[in-house]
Amino acid sequence: MSRPAMEDIHPSTYEKYERLMTRLRESERVCVAFSAGVDSSFLLDAAHRAIPDGVIAVMVLGAMVPSRDVEEARDFCEERGIRLLMLQAEEFSVPEFAGNVPERCYHCKKNIFNRILQAAAENGIRHILEGSNSDDLGDYRPGMRALAELGIESPMLDCGLNKAEIRALAGMNRVKAWDKPAGACLATRVPFGIALTPELLGLIEKAEYALADLGFTGGRVRVHDKLARIELPPDQMREALADPLRSTLTQRMRELGFLHVCLDLEGYVKGSMNRALAD
Repeated sequence: MSRPAMEDIHPSTYEKYERLMTRLRESERVCVAFSAGVDSSFLLDAAHRAIPDGVIAVMVLGAMVPSRDVEEARDFCEERGIRLLMLQAEEFSVPEFAGNVPERCYHCKKNIFNRILQAAAENGIRHILEGSNSDDLGDYRPGMRALAELGIESPMLDCGLNKAEIRALAGMNRVKAWDKPAGACLATRVPFGIALTPELLGLIEKAEYALADLGFTGGRVRVHDKLARIELPPDQMREALADPLRSTLTQRMRELGFLHVCLDLEGYVKGSMNRALAD
């Protein structure tokens, strides 16, 4: 897929973009919660374009954050001359996160954004921005309640931008992450109620890097004890079932300690672990 250009942007999408840029300029100084995903990368780039000297980025690190995202965040900010602060989440000090309760995301977000709020205050900034978009309203996301309680701003959501529009605008602005597969906290690969540990999240990170290194994009490795349940976009499933990739993928998972490896026939489903909550 080729990178979108100005002429590829629908007028209604560009109107939303102009509203976003106007809002950013009016803020004068902002702190952007940065993860190196497409949403926060686009938002940070837009903020830097709107107020070049008025933006800092804050990335909160923890076992739930893939290490390659940290490297990409550093590169992104260095290329643009954006000041990047890196804080530690200390997420396992939050009992609800470590215990992996259904409200895990609420407590984790509250912990993370309290740290970002403190960093912003120390730098005299009162506008803290994050990258939610209109597509995020259709899933179970208790973390959004934490954002509302803390007064965190979601300007792309307020402007009505959806994921496809953000990708198109990011491509227009030459943001490298414009076509990066959607990411999510590594804890979302574990069934609720199963305790989270640094070792478990590290295992998931290695398993998903194994998928990516074999050429699979946008996949997930959901962990059920010693079983790795792999979710892939449907158009990649045939390739995963054919040798030599099938054998290589199975071997990689077995080397990581999984006794059983299965491919979910439904394919990748955003937030599939949340189905257990309905039960």
